[in-house]
Amino acid sequence: MIKLKNKYLLLCISLLLGFCSIAQEKIIDRVIAVVGSNPLLQSELESQYQQMVSQQEAVNEDTRCKLMEELLYQKLLLAQAQKDSLNVTEAQVDQEMDRRIHYYIQQFGSEERFTAFYGKSVEDFKADLRDNVRDLLLSQQMQSKITGDINVTPNDVKIYYAGIPKDSIPLINAEVEVGQIVKKPALTQEAKKEAKDKIASIRERIMKGEASFAALAALYSEDPGSASKGGLYEHIQRGQFVPEWDAQAFKIKKGELSEVFETVYGYFIIQLIERRGDEVDARSILIAPKVDANDLLKAKLSLDTIFTKLTSDTINFNDMAAKYSDDEESKNSGGLIINPQTGATRFQMDELGQMDQNVAFAIDKLKIGEYTKPIPFTTKDGKQAYRILYLKTRTLPHQANLKDDYQKIQAIALAKKQERAIQAWIKKKLANTYVHVTDDYKNCAYTNKWIN
Repeated sequence: MIKLKNKYLLLCISLLLGFCSIAQEKIIDRVIAVVGSNPLLQSELESQYQQMVSQQEAVNEDTRCKLMEELLYQKLLLAQAQKDSLNVTEAQVDQEMDRRIHYYIQQFGSEERFTAFYGKSVEDFKADLRDNVRDLLLSQQMQSKITGDINVTPNDVKIYYAGIPKDSIPLINAEVEVGQIVKKPALTQEAKKEAKDKIASIRERIMKGEASFAALAALYSEDPGSASKGGLYEHIQRGQFVPEWDAQAFKIKKGELSEVFETVYGYFIIQLIERRGDEVDARSILIAPKVDANDLLKAKLSLDTIFTKLTSDTINFNDMAAKYSDDEESKNSGGLIINPQTGATRFQMDELGQMDQNVAFAIDKLKIGEYTKPIPFTTKDGKQAYRILYLKTRTLPHQANLKDDYQKIQAIALAKKQERAIQAWIKKKLANTYVHVTDDYKNCAYTNKWIN
C-alpha cells in the first residue's frame, strides 16, 4: 500500500506541539535548541514522542533524533515567517483553537474528562495554547510559500515512475469501485404531521415548566448523538451540523428555546446554553417521522424494476443512477460511492470494510459488472431505505503502474518534488540563520546540516 508520509510535510496535523502528550508525565523542561530567536523545548520533543507511543507507532533509539529534525524544521519555518513579516489574524487563531479544542474533547468523550485530565478549564487551556497555535499557523503559511506553486506534469510523472527501481515499485492493495442506486421511502404527510405534533407538544411542556429540556430529551429524543446526555451538544462549530440547525442555534438567545424546525433528519427544537463566536453549546431534541412499512416495500419494488432492467437490458448504470437514485452525493458521480478519505471512487478493501461492512460483504461474491438485488440499509441520516450495489472494478494486489494507479503515482511524484524544494530551501536558509543545538542532540544523524 502506498503511504504518502513526508516527514517535512507533517506539521503536527492531528495534535499541537506541547499539548498532545497523552501520558501525564512531569517533564523537567529545558531549551534543547534555538533557531533564529525561537527556542525548542524538551517538552515539545517529549510530547511528540509520547504521542507516537500512545498511537502505538513503532519507536526505536533513533525516533527522538528524527522528531528533533522535524521540530528544527518547524522552528526554521517560524524564523523565516518572522523575517518575512508574515501574519495571521486573531480570528484565524481563534478558529484554529476552537477546532483543536473540539477535537480534543471528542477524543476524551466530554469536556469534564478533558478538564480533569489537564487540570484546567477550556478557557485556561486556550490561553496557554494561543501562542503555539499562532506559531503553527505562521509555519504552515511559510511552508505554503515554499511548496504552494509546485506541480507535476504528466511527463514528470512518467519520468519519476521510470526512475523507480523495479524492486522498489510500491505495492497497491486490492481495490474496488462500487456504485449504488438508492431508493428512500416517501414520507407521508400523516407521518410528518405526527412527528411535528409530538415535538410541538414536548416544546409546550418545556415552555410551561412541566419538565426540563434535558429530562424530555433523555426520554423522547431520537438523536443517538445526544439523547443519552439530555440532548447536550458542546463546542459545535458553525457549519458542523445541517444549515437549519445552525440557523436556529446562532439566532436564539442564551437560555431561549427555538421554534420547531424541519431538517433532513426530522423535526428539531434546540435550547441555547452558550454561544462563543462561531461556536455554541446547546441542547437538542429530534423527532423523526416514522416510515410506513408499505412505503418501504414500494421503495424495494421500485428497485426490483430497475434491477430487472439493469440485468436484462443494455442500460447504462450511470444514467440509471443519475435518473432514479435518491442519494444526491453518489448520483452526481455516476452512482459511484466516493471515498471520504481520498475524494476518489476507489476503495482499498480494508478501507471499504471500515466504512461499511455491509457493502464489503455484499460485493464479496460479485463479479465485475454485476449487481446485487435490492438490499435494505440505513442511510447517513438514520433512515431506512433500499439500494442496489454495483461492482464496477476490482483490482488484485499489484505493483503500481501508470495505467491503473496514475493518481497515486502522481501524488508521490508531487510529494517528492515538494520535498526536494524543501531540502533546497533548508540548505539555503541554514547558511544565514542562527541555529544552536545542545550537546546531547549533536550526535543525531540529521539529513540537513543543523550542526555547524
